Amino acid sequence: MAQELSQDAFDRLTAELEDLRTRGRIEMADRIERAREHGDLKENAEYHAAKEEKAKMEARIAQLFGILEDAVIVEIGGASDEVRIGTIVTLRYDGDDEDEVEKFLVGSIEEASAGVTVISPSSALGEALMGAKPGDSVSYQAPNGELTVIVVELH
Repeated sequence: MAQELSQDAFDRLTAELEDLRTRGRIEMADRIERAREHGDLKENAEYHAAKEEKAKMEARIAQLFGILEDAVIVEIGGASDEVRIGTIVTLRYDGDDEDEVEKFLVGSIEEASAGVTVISPSSALGEALMGAKPGDSVSYQAPNGELTVIVVELH
């Protein structure tokens, strides 16, 4: 399934992938080689830690490759009067006080920015929000039952 990304996120992930494939792999090979020099590999904690870290790095490389291989670049942001991918939306849960609001970014986790929780557009809440405008109430099925949110503001 293609993942929708902004051009910024695509460029950032491409740079991360290239860095891990080059500098990351070289540094990891050096670290493993240094750890090997410490003797018996069966009881060499530094060696095992380096191998585990290398496996995590390789998993991230595979993940990035998979994301970028099928990525679709979408226009994020800009003025819009309705929720779409890339919109930061301020919501209030039905029944909460007027000042009890939360901000969410509707999009990919790879678009995450500090202080804003990401909602996937394919999640129950994300699907319910798509196309909603400020003032709209939308309901969605949560694990604990149906919830309703009011779209307060779009950013």
